[in-house]
Amino acid sequence: MRKLIASLCGLVVAAGLVAGCGSSESSSSSTTSTSSSSIPTQKVNPTIAATVPASFKSKGNLVVGTEAQYAPNEFVENGQIVGMDPDLMKAIGEILGLKIQLQEAQFTGIIPGIQSGKYDVGASSFTINAEREKVVQFVSYFKAGISFFAKKGSNPGVETIADLCGKTVAVEKGTVEAEEVEKQNKKCKAEGKGEIKSEVFPGQSEVNLALSSGRAQVAMADSPVAAYQVKQSNGGFELVGKSYEFAPYGLAVKKGGGLAKPIQSALKELIANGTYKKILEKWGVQEGAITEPQIHPAE
Repeated sequence: MRKLIASLCGLVVAAGLVAGCGSSESSSSSTTSTSSSSIPTQKVNPTIAATVPASFKSKGNLVVGTEAQYAPNEFVENGQIVGMDPDLMKAIGEILGLKIQLQEAQFTGIIPGIQSGKYDVGASSFTINAEREKVVQFVSYFKAGISFFAKKGSNPGVETIADLCGKTVAVEKGTVEAEEVEKQNKKCKAEGKGEIKSEVFPGQSEVNLALSSGRAQVAMADSPVAAYQVKQSNGGFELVGKSYEFAPYGLAVKKGGGLAKPIQSALKELIANGTYKKILEKWGVQEGAITEPQIHPAE
């Protein structure tokens, strides 16, 4: 379910552009995340809170669209939406003096939902790219790449994507990984090499099952997600090859809606006071940390 590089992940018919990069199987529901006690509660920063537009102050919350099927970034556990993104949004909300309402959504509906006002923020491992920047703003908060992983000791012989020719690869439907495999397969054919057999599944759990059962030789996912799957496999999987196409994740907000600056300022405070680092360490994704959140496109 990779959602971060500059290539197109999926088309939104209504908007005519990318709105997400994962499966579209999730249902809509509303919930609130819970953070570990190791993550300190933030105090409202009056200076930053003063920059929040009056419309958001009056309702007192931010409705956040996310597809919670991408551990450890966002997923459902014990009926709650948890992960890196929910924890970051909760901490941001505390600094802004706003409650965070996480709502499960289809990726293809999040950006149009931001445009229509259904969602105030999109927090779902979104890439920052030129197509999306035409209709929404982003505040960068993380960076990641595409990674390969395989069954422990299987030695699939994959160092780069060019090595996928002639192999069976498991990917999630509607993702950049799926597109990457499709593009590489065309190259394999043109070069007279073996075709890639692409096994496409609606969710990450099905990808993992295909790999563990031997149906696929290798799987692909965002670097933090691949690393998490390997960790959760208890030695069943291992990372292989080289991660590539590193690019930033961004929190999506409506252009001209006045939220980009307050969110950027809140993220800067979280980085400065160490909470940002604690959240990333909690989910084992600290390698993707950034030092300076940016607004795209710049205001």
